[in-house]
Amino acid sequence: MLCQILCQNKKHPGLIPLFIFIGAGGSGAVLYGLCLALFNLDVSWDRKNNPEPWNKLGSSDQYRFYSVNVDYSQLKKEGPDF
Repeated sequence: MLCQILCQNKKHPGLIPLFIFIGAGGSGAVLYGLCLALFNLDVSWDRKNNPEPWNKLGSSDQYRFYSVNVDYSQLKKEGPDF
């Protein structure tokens, strides 16, 4: 299979950027999915020791993947402790 792709690249060199961008997009999608599955607080892999990890999150912790204009270190707590 790899030999067929390499042989076609010799015949049609204009397809090389297509393979590069499709490969980069696919690997980026896989890496983003892994990032969400491993580091997102909505996903709990260990139900015995930490069944609700979102309860241990402080008010100054960043919980979003990317935040544009919010500085989480200076936020004040708005709710009570339970």
